[in-house]
Amino acid sequence: MSGTFNPALVPPGVSAPTKVDVRTQPVRPSVQTPQGPAFADVLRDTAGTKPVTFSKHAVQRLERRNLPVDQTVMQRLQDGVDRAAGKGARDAVVLVDDTAFVVSVSNRTVVTAVGRDQMKDHVFTNIDSAVIA
Repeated sequence: MSGTFNPALVPPGVSAPTKVDVRTQPVRPSVQTPQGPAFADVLRDTAGTKPVTFSKHAVQRLERRNLPVDQTVMQRLQDGVDRAAGKGARDAVVLVDDTAFVVSVSNRTVVTAVGRDQMKDHVFTNIDSAVIA
């Protein structure tokens, strides 16, 4: 309040006004910082921890077509599936050297595998991504 105090303007039963401190800084609402890691980090970490598996059909194709899967191929396949998952892919072809792996990215499962000799006349259907790993 500015000016002088006039007791005639105060209704009965109400105390006289007190002086109010004026803040020079604006009042900012307190914002809570999020607790724990960001959602994107959790999603990336959980996606990367589950290993890639092979369906029964894929194992049969690998054996029948004599397609070797050693530790190096497996790591590159895993990295390719991780990259596809990071881009939101659902079903992808992951190419590792001379082998194409059709993968259900959401399940992290290899559905089938095709070697170089079988790729010539092969058409990949029901995929939304291709990864060269």
